[in-house]
Amino acid sequence: MDEFNFPMSAQFVKLGSNKDTIDMTLSGPRPTWLTFDCYGTLIQWDEGLSIAIDNILSSKGEKIDKADFITAYDRHEHALEESRPHRSFKAVSAKALELTMGECRLVFDPDDADILTTSIGRMPPFAEVVSTLGRLKRAGFKLAIISNTDDNIIAGNVAQLGGHIDRVITAEQAGAYKPSEQIFRHAWKTLGVEVDDLVHICASPHLDLVAARELGFRCIWVDRGTGRQRPPDYLPDETVPTLDKVPGLLAAIGWMPSTEAE
Repeated sequence: MDEFNFPMSAQFVKLGSNKDTIDMTLSGPRPTWLTFDCYGTLIQWDEGLSIAIDNILSSKGEKIDKADFITAYDRHEHALEESRPHRSFKAVSAKALELTMGECRLVFDPDDADILTTSIGRMPPFAEVVSTLGRLKRAGFKLAIISNTDDNIIAGNVAQLGGHIDRVITAEQAGAYKPSEQIFRHAWKTLGVEVDDLVHICASPHLDLVAARELGFRCIWVDRGTGRQRPPDYLPDETVPTLDKVPGLLAAIGWMPSTEAE
């Protein structure tokens, strides 16, 4: 999946914290590419997953703690992503859902998995995302997504990003899931860049920040106040509460005009 040019979607609720950014440490050459994690960074993953699980559980007739259910689902999903041979995200999410429902003594139906994957593809962006991507694009950056998903699932999300994304690299294309170096090296090869020619922007500590620690690429963490903690032995180059703080950081370094920073 090389390029998407889709129309901008409707407006969505803005979510995020009001924390200030940390002291600036981002440096080095101006990157040609800004790469992004998708779910949780650009797309409202937690909110969308909660709604999808509500829809699935509502038909089961049992009282289940949704937070515990999602925690179990996440555990199974990540374990399956690390297993071999590689499976599509559609297969991973279906099996993770089946295992979670088994733990809860619920009857799994294949339609439940279809509800989940369909819901993922429909999850909307955070309210500030589309306009921020537009500002970064006008400043001359190329924009790419690196995501733990399948091409046909993420297509519905990218369609809501205003046509600003130049390339989409998925686990399906790479044959591996983050935080494996395989998906990042596949992305860099696909984009035709070296590690110093990009900055990665992400919300996932246990996937993207772990990879940044291991592979040494520059990284901006979008900490939206979800309670997820960064690895204790790693500090990202910058931390922001929402994506719309990124242009200001890049303008302060001199990587983009200050007129596009606000």
